[in-house]
Amino acid sequence: MEDKYIELLLKKCLDVEKSKCLYVSYDVINQDFIYGLIKKAKELGVEEIFLEKNDIYYEKKVLNNIGIEDIENHPCFDRSMRNIYADKETSFLIFRAPVPGVMDGVASEKIAKAEYVKRKTSSHFIEKQLAHKVPWCIAALPNKVWANKVFDNADNSLKLLEDTLYKVCMVNTKNPIESWDSQLERNKLMLDKLNGLKLKLLHYKNKMGTDLTIEMLDDGIWCDASNRGLSNMPSYEIFTTPDYRKTNGVVYNSRPLVYNGGLIDNFWLKFENGQVIDFSAKVGEDILKGILASDENASYLGECAIVENDSPISKTGLIYGLTLIDENASCHLALGKGFVECSGKAHDLEGKDLLDLGINQSRIHVDFMIGTDDLEITGETVDGRKIKILEAGNFSNKF
Repeated sequence: MEDKYIELLLKKCLDVEKSKCLYVSYDVINQDFIYGLIKKAKELGVEEIFLEKNDIYYEKKVLNNIGIEDIENHPCFDRSMRNIYADKETSFLIFRAPVPGVMDGVASEKIAKAEYVKRKTSSHFIEKQLAHKVPWCIAALPNKVWANKVFDNADNSLKLLEDTLYKVCMVNTKNPIESWDSQLERNKLMLDKLNGLKLKLLHYKNKMGTDLTIEMLDDGIWCDASNRGLSNMPSYEIFTTPDYRKTNGVVYNSRPLVYNGGLIDNFWLKFENGQVIDFSAKVGEDILKGILASDENASYLGECAIVENDSPISKTGLIYGLTLIDENASCHLALGKGFVECSGKAHDLEGKDLLDLGINQSRIHVDFMIGTDDLEITGETVDGRKIKILEAGNFSNKF
């Protein structure tokens, strides 16, 4: 099954057969998997492979032993090599392997600062990544600590997590690449409907207290993974970039958010004229505060995404504590940078020109989950029609 996963990532998500250079970011906890990945990549003709080897336990040690003012200059958080390879026609494969609780005891402001430095030092890569000027994919790799958290310390927790991961990524099917092609065809039917509506705004509401209105770009485009290869594995979402200046109301999270090893949960955000003007979190409030203060536009939205409540990941009934997977089990929003691909006018524009269109510009892009089994999304079209898009967490049969 591992070999099929590697082949899916390299062929479908990245199409490395067209590239001669591969950049792989991973944690040392998954070193054995990387050996198999390197072997397959070379078989497919990749000539150069750069390995960004991370160690989350070492990062914790560093953060506990240096002052916050020293984080910016510590090589542990330097991701500048990504900038160099972004200009070398490189494919980027970035693995996520969460270790729940690893950052317990570390000052939350240090956690936020470390993530800020990682993004700041790789800002050129991030610009090209979000504009899809480089091939990239983010994927998950299991480990025992994560498995114990998800499956409550079951004796076979690692095997259970591996099997679940392969299931939601459709690696357990006869031909995973064909399975994803079929999923993207199903997505296209919904994309065509959404793009045909010419939506002016979306109104979100549920019993948790979410009551939020998000206005769309004048020429907004709904997209899915087929617009960009499969840049997230798995990817069941349909998403767009809203007008960052025009969000109002309150939204509550529905799943925990793990940010650079720190946990944020039971939080709400209040928006006015696009910006978060108030917030609260029962867990990780200082981390959330750090995210919102990352830069001048970090407290505005860059994405709204629709994922049905009965998606394959949601049906597992599990909380993964990894945004990559949890966001594909739930409708979600993202603070920070918006997507150029979601506007017909944004091609080749940068900076202020994108802001003028309503596309947020920020160093961060932080997804958080808001979907529930009673979430309703009502769309209002430019000609004033109101259409129920989501009902009881799933696409409405009236849509």
